Amino acid sequence: MATKEILHMNAGHGETSYARNSTFQKTEQDRMKMLINEEVTGLCGLTSIPKSMAIADLGCSSGPNALTLVSAALDAIYHHCAQHQQPHPEMCVFLNDLPSNDFNSVAKSLATLKHSHDDLADPVVVTGMIPGSFYERLFPCGSLHFVCSSNSLHWLSKAPEDLKEGKIPMYDMDEHLRLSRRAVVGDAYARQFRKDFKQFLSLRAQELVSGGRMVISLYGRFSENPISRSNQAWQVVAVALNDMASRGIIDKEKLDSFYIPLYAPLENEVNEIIEDEGSFEINKMIVRNPFIGMDDASVSPKMIALAIRAVFESTIVLHFGSSEETIDEFAITVERNLSSGSGWRAVLAAEYPLVLLCLSLRRII
Repeated sequence: MATKEILHMNAGHGETSYARNSTFQKTEQDRMKMLINEEVTGLCGLTSIPKSMAIADLGCSSGPNALTLVSAALDAIYHHCAQHQQPHPEMCVFLNDLPSNDFNSVAKSLATLKHSHDDLADPVVVTGMIPGSFYERLFPCGSLHFVCSSNSLHWLSKAPEDLKEGKIPMYDMDEHLRLSRRAVVGDAYARQFRKDFKQFLSLRAQELVSGGRMVISLYGRFSENPISRSNQAWQVVAVALNDMASRGIIDKEKLDSFYIPLYAPLENEVNEIIEDEGSFEINKMIVRNPFIGMDDASVSPKMIALAIRAVFESTIVLHFGSSEETIDEFAITVERNLSSGSGWRAVLAAEYPLVLLCLSLRRII
């Protein structure tokens, strides 16, 4: 099934909701604000500021993080106008995610955004929600000035079809088979990412004005990580599900047919795809360890397990038909796996060897 038909973060504001378990995503969004300020300055400094401007967050999700990036862009535009004594433009602010997203909470957030700059003289902020996949056209040609997207583009439009057709599991329970097929699985995911990311860039080039800007972040992976046992971002989820299958909690055959539509590319893969597609030039790329600045006192295995559950629960439940008890066991298993004597950092380095890639791009075609 296509990702847009199966994926959504946990809705609401309960204990297992994305709203309550998205601290890691919020940290990365805050780190993106510097690039947003730089790109807004570059965009507004090219010519006189237009009478109206449109900005969009693609993959906004829900909860308190939904407004972080567009609010930062809005603040940067207003600050630039005040600094250069220019009239502020009328603003259109759009939040996009898949149709299954919790747009009810997003709507409430947008209501507050409209009045966040009442200190300005007659600010006009028109807001809207755009349900749909960002691997499809979302906006009219040449209608956007600024696009941002955080922690979203590692999600593929679908899992690789050739793995499904060849009945090659994403994660073999047999370790020998898993290691022998590691390159095949990785290559299939890499091809799907290349196809999807090129499509994303091509679509955004149509929707952005000439010289329009994008700031995006996505999970990538280390090019060489000697302690890593995987080259896939979903490894920590697969390990937990494999553990549950070995104990008979979930069906082993269903595990063999389970594919997570997620890929963490290498830095050079992202560079090559952007260059090959040709619509954008990279102004800046920052590669970060996602856990830098997070100490063991503020992050626990339980906190990480809840964050993983908030993201992956909908996909797991749809495939395995999981009961509440089963998905609770999934979170407990993840937490237990992260609670080894070597500590959660060492486990994640081995099972989830990720970096964060943050890029600012300018449309050149």
